[in-house]
Amino acid sequence: MEQLFDLAILGGGPGGYVAAIRAGQLGLKTVLIEADLLGGTCLNRGCIPTKSLLHAAEVYQNAVHSETFGINTGEVSFDYARIAARKDKVVDQLRRGVNQLVKSNGGTILHGYGTIIDAGTISVSGKDAGTVKANKIIIATGSKPFIPPVPGADGSRVLDSNKLLALTECPASLTIIGGGVIGMEFASLFQQLNVPVTVLEMMPEILPEVDIEVARILRKSLQRQGAAIFTSAKVTAIESGEHNATCSFELAGETKTVTSELVLIAIGRRPQSADIGLENIGIETVKGAIPVNDQMETTVPGVYAVGDVTGKIMLAHVATEQGTVAAENAAGGKARMKYNIVPNCIYTYPEIACIGISEEKAKSQGIATKVGRFPVAANGKAMLANDTEGVCKLVSDAATGELLGAQIIGPKATELISGLGVSMTLETTIAEIGATIHPHPTVSEMIAEAALDTANRALHYFRRQHKQE
Repeated sequence: MEQLFDLAILGGGPGGYVAAIRAGQLGLKTVLIEADLLGGTCLNRGCIPTKSLLHAAEVYQNAVHSETFGINTGEVSFDYARIAARKDKVVDQLRRGVNQLVKSNGGTILHGYGTIIDAGTISVSGKDAGTVKANKIIIATGSKPFIPPVPGADGSRVLDSNKLLALTECPASLTIIGGGVIGMEFASLFQQLNVPVTVLEMMPEILPEVDIEVARILRKSLQRQGAAIFTSAKVTAIESGEHNATCSFELAGETKTVTSELVLIAIGRRPQSADIGLENIGIETVKGAIPVNDQMETTVPGVYAVGDVTGKIMLAHVATEQGTVAAENAAGGKARMKYNIVPNCIYTYPEIACIGISEEKAKSQGIATKVGRFPVAANGKAMLANDTEGVCKLVSDAATGELLGAQIIGPKATELISGLGVSMTLETTIAEIGATIHPHPTVSEMIAEAALDTANRALHYFRRQHKQE
């Protein structure tokens, strides 16, 4: 059966389904084709399930340490199977919500694997098999975990993030290959659940894309919590046994080993662009990514690409904005993506949130900056919550005072960063942030104090070295 639409969207993740919603709002007759589950990796095997598990671990730790606040709970334990079941329940509820949102905006959902035949035709195989004709197409096929060519990486006790999230039993011990965002979130999760965790990172520091001061604070915090973290460590082999797996790695010229029940490979993701018919319309990929301009247009007129498959910034909220831009342009608009003010949130304990450029990045670009810091330990709200690790760091242009970036590690970091995003969008100066009255007692007071610290004026901070005039 052949169906005709204004817009066909291949992939129902946060880029694809949001594009379908926005296209519907703009009056386009839209079809969304998804071979797996609506919501994509983010909803089903990424953002939502990991944060559900992390929240459960936080609740567990709060209960364990409740005596700090004068609360007696007795012996505290957790049931990982129930934690996993609640995670699945939340995911299912949100997935049904996505389905309803698309349909309520006039979108048609087809469950099946879509292959592009030409710039106006998609063949669908599977449950809702057929042919779709559309005036325009948005490709939103996402990404998949990357497995390196390490001997033994396909072993029975080696998992990617998808398989780890599917577990219903808590591992007895875990080795994580990769100290990036995915690896460190899982390290934090299982460390909070008292699982012995080892992290092997090939780079000199964990979280290579994060401000080095912030990355060091997290590494030291996790090490104090009990995690073993090895940087500049190159994994050479993995051997899976009946009950455990052993990772061999090179460190400072020596070969070392670590044994654990399971091994997680978390060294990143790669665009999922193969076998969707790109060759049929002449689109060539670069390392698997589909090149696009800031209007999300590919090299083929009328064909757009959004989300992880573009190889830009692999974050759900970036995919969402890209999907919105593509839908508006498919409807005749002139929307453009801006990547300079994108928040990056890492849900470790303590949390990390960054936006704009870091102090090191500014220096590499030859930008003269002033930097203000305020330690979480000096914040009253953090102190009363017994959550005092971290720092708030603001980077501003030395000449104009404009806020160029912010890095926060500490409580509520992922919630605080949005306000700084608004400040950057409005080109707010560091003096204006410092002059803004922040409510007391709140964690957000750190932002005002860090701004004041830029001019050596912090009110609740004794340290006075490392100031820039």
